[in-house]
Amino acid sequence: MQAYDPLDYENLARSVVDALLTAEEESLPPSETFEGAGVYAIYYHGDFEGYHSLVKAEPLPPIYVGKAVPTGARKGGSRIARGHELYQRLKQHGTSIEEAQNIQLTDFTCRYLVVVPVWITLVERFLVEHYRPVWNVAIDGFGNHDPGAGRGAMKRPRWDILHPGRPWAARLTAEESFEGVLRGLREFLDQKS
Repeated sequence: MQAYDPLDYENLARSVVDALLTAEEESLPPSETFEGAGVYAIYYHGDFEGYHSLVKAEPLPPIYVGKAVPTGARKGGSRIARGHELYQRLKQHGTSIEEAQNIQLTDFTCRYLVVVPVWITLVERFLVEHYRPVWNVAIDGFGNHDPGAGRGAMKRPRWDILHPGRPWAARLTAEESFEGVLRGLREFLDQKS
């Protein structure tokens, strides 16, 4: 038997995840602006045909998890988050959902946790591995941004095939059909249950 090490990365990540999952569930995006970077979980409570088994699960699993790192983090910037990165990321996600034609923003909630930046990526990885959220694993593309001009040869994300409406995604080539993505979603959820 191996000795328990409370400072092991996995144990530290688990403690941050526990703090996130006990945070109050709020509307998406949260109604009040806040400072900091960190991690979040988004939950779906609606009646979109592909998510019935997800919505019935107890406890309700997140449909998507993610992170928002401090400005400059990819270049070794500040160790302290002084901006509104996490709030802004949740707002961006709210906009993506509002633009979708077949889901409603009022059917979504979120939990978030401002985290010391060094732990953000580790916690996000742990959340994805543990929960395998639908929009992180099976229906990719929810967190994507407009790829910009000159990248029109890119393929349309599966998320935008299943939930059309983001103007920039409509310019990209769809290599799958709605029915094909929906079938893949159902297969993924059947394997999870």
